[in-house]
Amino acid sequence: MNVPAAIQTRRSVRHFDPSHKMSAKELEKLLSLTLHSPTAFNIQNWRFVVVQDPEQRRKIREAAWDQDQITSASLLVILCADLKAWEKEPLRYWRSAPAPVQEFIVPAIERYYSGLDQVQRDEAMRSCGIAAQTLMLAAQSMGYDSCPMDGFDFETVSDIINLPDDHAICMFVAIGKGLKESPQTKDMLPFDEVVIKDSF
Repeated sequence: MNVPAAIQTRRSVRHFDPSHKMSAKELEKLLSLTLHSPTAFNIQNWRFVVVQDPEQRRKIREAAWDQDQITSASLLVILCADLKAWEKEPLRYWRSAPAPVQEFIVPAIERYYSGLDQVQRDEAMRSCGIAAQTLMLAAQSMGYDSCPMDGFDFETVSDIINLPDDHAICMFVAIGKGLKESPQTKDMLPFDEVVIKDSF
């Protein structure tokens, strides 16, 4: 499937075939594609918690308004943001770059983020959002349906997955084989209403 087709056919699916299992090879391909998502300064501040344990899924479902896709999807990914990725050995993000690039970019990372907690969080959430879209489009291209999710108790889920203090949950993405055929049309706002030229 090409990129335009994946974009146009992707729909949020909430009911999956619970008997379908994703192979380890498919999972590796899906996540490997997702790792090509862009991040500011290449700090790769997303972390992907792949929840496979049935009991873990059950607990998360309880904290997510009993939504069916938590347990019926072939794959449940919790996208988390490492809010302090920018200060954890930043040279490792640029170790293959020429020395002049390293000498410029590594101090720039510290100048951009240091002491600015909201900037750190905003950037990390943007990165996770981009990664989530990449994940869903990659899944669509592989013949899988998906559903982005934020209907859950963030604090409870953080406890369930033992989230580190310097991380934050961005969202879930459930992926699997949908039980119902996705509608081919959805009501879209007019192009001219959402695309603004130069200024409002």
